[in-house]
Amino acid sequence: MTAKYSVILSNVGSCSDRYVTGGYAEPFTISELFERVSHIPQVTGVELVGTWHVTDKNVKELKGHLERYGLKLASIIPDHFGQMKWKNGSFAAKDPAVRRDAVAHTKEMIDAAVELGGNLVSLWPGQDGYDYLFQADYIEERDWFGEGLKEVSGYRPDVRVALEYKPKEPRTHSYLSTAAMSILMAQETGADNVGVTIDFGHALNAYETPAESVALLKKYGNRLFHVHMNDNFRHWDDDMIVGSVHTIETLEFFYWLKRTGYDGWLSIDQYPYREDGLEAVREGVDAMEAFVRLVDSIPSGEIEALLKSGKSPEIAAYLRKLLLSPVR
Repeated sequence: MTAKYSVILSNVGSCSDRYVTGGYAEPFTISELFERVSHIPQVTGVELVGTWHVTDKNVKELKGHLERYGLKLASIIPDHFGQMKWKNGSFAAKDPAVRRDAVAHTKEMIDAAVELGGNLVSLWPGQDGYDYLFQADYIEERDWFGEGLKEVSGYRPDVRVALEYKPKEPRTHSYLSTAAMSILMAQETGADNVGVTIDFGHALNAYETPAESVALLKKYGNRLFHVHMNDNFRHWDDDMIVGSVHTIETLEFFYWLKRTGYDGWLSIDQYPYREDGLEAVREGVDAMEAFVRLVDSIPSGEIEALLKSGKSPEIAAYLRKLLLSPVR
């Protein structure tokens, strides 16, 4: 399996939440974050977030950091979630001025991505959805979302636009909530450059089997453009270290990535609140690398034979021997 590892730049820094709004550690500058990423040798790419890392004034500075540390731009995540103006939505906001602003910001980030040598923006429209019943027009607001998506995908057809889904948070209900919902939205655009980002933890939150989500995206248009890796206990988007909770689900996920020929970035999206960010990300990358090696080590045909038989005792025995046999 071909693997390219990247990390969201902030993940090697400090994190805050609504309880400790000032952060659980001292903040780092952008240059310090790049320097910390350079200490993880397998990482060859970074993801940047609009307004957090990318502005209309610092693209040349960011290009210098990328060149200095030999890193590539994996993607830019436009900021459609972290400012007051998005509180009632971005692409699906009731205010047409806000919708226009969401489109304009996305185009700015597309231009920045191209200037930085990238060809992907990953949209997480976290504020597009609703909190209460009878609060939203489920059809019209999805129409608005689709109109904005068509406009940004047509702006630079050579740049891919990946939709990152999540069932909830910060809204109680998100419009891009599942892999299937994202496939429908991508198909509606009629654009080949619109696909999906699977965030492993978001798939767990949606009570999906993440490996099945990979298969669905392959079957319905080959639309898996990007992957975010982390883990959680399903109830919340905990953004924990890769494989620390759902080890077998992660193994199956990597098997299906290989089987479907995924060759995009494997990107860390962990938020280590109380851990050192660099150490947590390093372990997450080491875990991804270990899963890749394990999947590659499985003799051809063994997993396929299990899938054809469907016999759960045999499957359980195979996984027990694969994962729990003592090292000699």
